[in-house]
Amino acid sequence: MRAHTVVAAATVRVRKSRELQRSNTQRMRHRQTDAEKKFWWMVRDRRLGGFKFRRQYPIGQYIADFVCLERHLIVELDGEQPDEQQDYDAARTAFLESKGFRVLRFSNYSVLTNMEGVVEGVWLALKAGANFPLPLLGERSRGSEQSEFPRG
Repeated sequence: MRAHTVVAAATVRVRKSRELQRSNTQRMRHRQTDAEKKFWWMVRDRRLGGFKFRRQYPIGQYIADFVCLERHLIVELDGEQPDEQQDYDAARTAFLESKGFRVLRFSNYSVLTNMEGVVEGVWLALKAGANFPLPLLGERSRGSEQSEFPRG
């Protein structure tokens, strides 16, 4: 009888934890930064090469800003960060990568001032899939006059 009580209590905790995560996810969707709104507009409704993105998607104990489940690609948009936030993000990235995701990070500033470069970086990652290394993002390769990514 005692084991049943412990299992029931654990089930209630898990259920409450999921409900809390769901409410946090919904709240975050409604309180997007300008950069998140702008990026979401570019990738929603399969606008980027037909790939489906989800926003504020829970993965384990974390919530990814944007995720393409088909390619196991997560896009995180970051504001200015204190050192503590960078440590948290590094642990978070390590967890997400351990689950098979590739994590791309862009600053909010990059999204607001260089959306074409950000979208091109994401497009390259989508084309490469999860198994191939990518060149450094944010730098154009020499001699590439025209980008290949689809425009919405």
